[in-house]
Amino acid sequence: MKPAPPAPAEDVTAPPSRTALVLAFATIYLVWGSTYLGIRVAVTTMPPFAMAAARFGLAGVLLFTWLKLRGTAWPQTRQWRDNAIVGTLLLLGGNGLVAWAEQFIPSGVTALIIGAGPIFVVLTEWAWPGGQRPTLLTFAALLLGMSGVAYLTFDPAQREGNALPPAALIAVLIACLSWSVGSIYSRHTKRAAPPPMAAALQMICGSVSLMLVGFATGDWQRLNVSAISAASWSAFVYLALIGSILGFSTFVWLLKHSTPARISTHTFVNPIVAVFLGWMILHEPVTGRTLIASAIIVSAVVLVNAQKTIAAPAPPPLRPPSATDACSTMCSPSA
Repeated sequence: MKPAPPAPAEDVTAPPSRTALVLAFATIYLVWGSTYLGIRVAVTTMPPFAMAAARFGLAGVLLFTWLKLRGTAWPQTRQWRDNAIVGTLLLLGGNGLVAWAEQFIPSGVTALIIGAGPIFVVLTEWAWPGGQRPTLLTFAALLLGMSGVAYLTFDPAQREGNALPPAALIAVLIACLSWSVGSIYSRHTKRAAPPPMAAALQMICGSVSLMLVGFATGDWQRLNVSAISAASWSAFVYLALIGSILGFSTFVWLLKHSTPARISTHTFVNPIVAVFLGWMILHEPVTGRTLIASAIIVSAVVLVNAQKTIAAPAPPPLRPPSATDACSTMCSPSA
């Protein structure tokens, strides 16, 4: 008589404590909100595309090495290709343009415009083949959010010398669009890599794209290591280790222990943190116009997130959603 097979082991993993959840949410609120300040400080003496290429290259290689030491399988050719596309859209189009723009506009203003990112995700999802049409309330939220961005950026009372440079503002809006396209594309990839490995591949491939653009724009020719300030070096290390690795790891942990609706609250908390830190540390001006625009943009994003939460179930995705999907949808271009 054969012995009975052993019973499957029960999952005895205890749910996280309230303190752990609070600390995790505080991490993504503060860390991702502070990355706008970090970028602003880093690009004062570092060329933007070269800085971003080095930042994500360092973070990606460290994460990739750690995963391989833990026995993670080598990525397939298709996974390299898909994550190269996503990494280019998110990190070159999204983060790279933000870094370039922050040479000319305050970090708080950049964060407020980026805070309207979920609006771009909704529009991109609608335009995608087979995408869902937004509800009437979502349309109203989109118009509200765009009016907030317009109110923030186009101030007729500003003197010409103090006006926000149009090219930098357009670059931030393009960054939002690129981030949105990368987000939606990532949902349609097949046989995706595990979330941490996908993040490592995106950072490695994105850094290569940033490096090539850096050569094309003359960033590497202008790079003078001896002229980089201690503040810029500190900001760079913070962005690579804390902003990219710690922030993403905390985000993935939260995806296992909280709801997407709660996690997405960082999309309207991060801009507020960024505005406050820019005012407190870099003495960036916070005017009444900035506060009004903040309220308008945050209200619009809250409405969009609420609509996505209560909307009818969507058709089944092409593959089961992963942490990478959620990250590309809910992370910010400075993460």
